Amino acid sequence: MAKTHAFHSPRTHGFVRAAAATPVVNIADPKANAEAHVALIKQAGEQGVDLIVFPELSLTGYAIDDLHMQTALLDEVERQIAMVAAVTEETGVVAVVGAPLRFNDALYNCAFVIATGEVIGIVPKTYLPNYREYYEKRWFASGADLDDHATIYLMERHVEVSPRQVFEAGNRPGFSFGVEICEDFWSPLPPSTHQALAGGRILLNLSASNIVIGKADERAMLCASQSARAMAAYVFTASGWGESTTDLAWDGQATIHELGAPLASGERFALESHLTVADIDVDRIGMDRLRNGTFADCVRLERGDRSFSWSSFTAREEAFEGPLLRPLDRFPFVPDDPRRLDQDCFEAFNIQVQGLMRRMTATGAKKLCVGISGGLDSTQALLVACRAFDQLELPRTNILAFTMPGFATSDGTKSNAWALMQALGVTGEEIDIRPAAERMLADIKHPYADGQPVHDITFENVQAGLRTDYLFRLANQNGAFVLGTGDLSELALGWATYGVGDHMSHYNVNGGVAKTLIRHLIRWVAGRDDMASAASTLHAILDTEISPELVPVGADGKIQSTEGTVGPYALNDFFLFHITRFGMSPSKVAYLCHQAWGDASRGEWPAHHPQADRVAYDLATIKFWLRKFLMRFFQTSQFKRSALPNGPKVVTGGSLSPRGDWRAPSDGNARVWLDELDANVPDA
Repeated sequence: MAKTHAFHSPRTHGFVRAAAATPVVNIADPKANAEAHVALIKQAGEQGVDLIVFPELSLTGYAIDDLHMQTALLDEVERQIAMVAAVTEETGVVAVVGAPLRFNDALYNCAFVIATGEVIGIVPKTYLPNYREYYEKRWFASGADLDDHATIYLMERHVEVSPRQVFEAGNRPGFSFGVEICEDFWSPLPPSTHQALAGGRILLNLSASNIVIGKADERAMLCASQSARAMAAYVFTASGWGESTTDLAWDGQATIHELGAPLASGERFALESHLTVADIDVDRIGMDRLRNGTFADCVRLERGDRSFSWSSFTAREEAFEGPLLRPLDRFPFVPDDPRRLDQDCFEAFNIQVQGLMRRMTATGAKKLCVGISGGLDSTQALLVACRAFDQLELPRTNILAFTMPGFATSDGTKSNAWALMQALGVTGEEIDIRPAAERMLADIKHPYADGQPVHDITFENVQAGLRTDYLFRLANQNGAFVLGTGDLSELALGWATYGVGDHMSHYNVNGGVAKTLIRHLIRWVAGRDDMASAASTLHAILDTEISPELVPVGADGKIQSTEGTVGPYALNDFFLFHITRFGMSPSKVAYLCHQAWGDASRGEWPAHHPQADRVAYDLATIKFWLRKFLMRFFQTSQFKRSALPNGPKVVTGGSLSPRGDWRAPSDGNARVWLDELDANVPDA
C-alpha cells in the first residue's frame, strides 16, 4: 500500500479493514488448503486488510466425515498451521483459520487466531449440531466442557483453548474481536453475545453452513440481527466451491454487517478463491455502546461470573492510500435506495401528520395559522396540515394560510405561494408587512428609515419577527394555533429569528426533519395521485434557490442566498448527522465527508438526488464550512434549541429538542471542537 498523510488513512479514524475469505476447498488436503490460505492472506495484505477470517475447518474441508479422525491428516494440520502463521508475520494481517485440534484425548472443531507469526488463541466450537444432515458429535467435543483458561503447548508457546476469549490490538484502541463457529450463532444465546459483552467489537463466524433454498436469507438475517443486538460488527464466511457434495452443496456466502447494516457481501457459488472486504468503524461501535445504558446494564446483569481472557496482539499501523471500503451516504438523512426512500418518506410524512393530529385533538383546535413563503419548509408544513385535516375530517378552508411579502420577496416565490394555497384548497390571504416594518424601523431610528440602504440583521429580523407576530395575533383572532415550519437543519445552525420570529410556534412539524429530506418529502407528496393539481407548483418550489428573501437583490442581480451564508445543506446535514448521532470528532467527520464528497464520480448518483451536476467539495472547502458549522452548533445557537416548541422526532439521526436526544448548555463554547479540527485536518 502506498504511504499517505495519516489523515487520509482509514486506520487514523478508527476503521478496521476486515476480510471474509472464501478459498477453494481441497478435500482432506491441508497442504493445498494452506497454500490457498497463504495466497489469500498475501492478497489481503496488499489491500490493507487488518483481519481475515476463513470458513469452518478451512484447512481440512468440513464434509470429510470420518477422515477427521485420521492421524496423518491431523499431523499435517499442525504442520500447516505453522506455514500459515509465518505469512501473518510477513504481511501483518491477523488471520482466523478453521482446523481440528487434538486436546485432552478429544477432538475439537476450532478457530485458530494467528497474529505476528504466532497462534495467540484457539476458540473451540460450543454448539455441535447433531440433527438432520449434521453428525458433528460423532467426531468433535464441545468447547463448553473445557476448563477456564485451558492451554495447549503449540509452536513453542502455551496457547489458551476456550470459547471465552476476546482478542485486542494493544496498539489500536477498539480493534477487538470474538470468534464463534457456525452453529454457535444459530443457538438461542450465541457465544458471540457474551464476547460482545466482554468487549469484543467485531464478531467473527467461521461457517461451513451448507446451502438449501432460502438459507442465504436466513444467514443474512441472523448476521444483521446479531450485529444490531450485540452492538457490534459481524463477519460471516461459509465454505464454498470444492467442498464435498456427496450429500450436500455449498455456496460460499460471505457477509459483513455493522450495527445491523450490511457493509459488504461476496459472490455466492463462485468457482475461484476470493475476498469480501469492508472497513468496520470500531470507534462508532464503541461510541454507540458508550451512549447506550442498556448495553452497560446487560454487561452488569448477564456477564455474571463468566471469566473471559483477553489476548493482546500488535496490529498494522502504517497509513495507506485508497477509498474507504464501506457504504457511505452523501445524504445520510436520505437513502440511496429508491424503495427505501419511498418507505422513509411514507413514515416521515405520517409521523408529522399524526403528531399534528394529536396536538389538534388534545387542544380541541379546529383551525390553524401558517405562513407560506413559497419555500421548502412552509410548503412541507402546509402539505402535512392538509393531510391532517383530511384525516380529522375537517375542511381545508380551516387552514388559514398567509403569504406576507416583505422588502425582498420575489414575484416567483409569491406566485408559488399563491398557486400552492389555491391548489390545496386552503384559505389564503396576503398581508404586506412592509408598511409595518417601515414604521418599526422608523420608531427604532434605523438608518433604513432615513433612506440609507442598510440591510443589517436588525433590518432582516424586523421582517421575520413581524411575520410571526402577525401569525400569533391571527391565531388569537380566529381561535387557531400557529404551525411552525423551521426544519432540523436550521435548528442545528441557529438559522431562525429567536422568540417572536420563525423560531417560535405552537407546534412545529418540521423540527425533526433535515433540509435534505424535506426536498424528497415534497417530491414524494407531489407524486401522489391526489396531488395532481399541485404537482407542477411543488416542482417549481423544489427548483427555487433557498433564500430567506429578507435583503433586496443587489446591484449584481444576485438574491440573498442561505447556503452562501451558512454553507451547502448537503454538507451541513452530513456534519449534523455524524456529530449528533455518533458523537464523532470533527476530523473524522471531515474525513468521511471528503470520502463521500471529494470525488464526484464516487459510487452511484441516484436520479432522485438533486445534484445533477455531480458536484464535489475539496478538503479545504469541507474544512471551511465545517468550522462554521461547529461554531454555530456548539457556541452560538444552543440557546434557541433550549427553547424549542414541541414537535415529533422523525429521523434516526436524532432530534435537537432539549426534551429529547440533544441536551446541552446554552452558554457553551466550540473551542475543543475547533482545536481538534485545526490540529488534525490538513488544509488540502
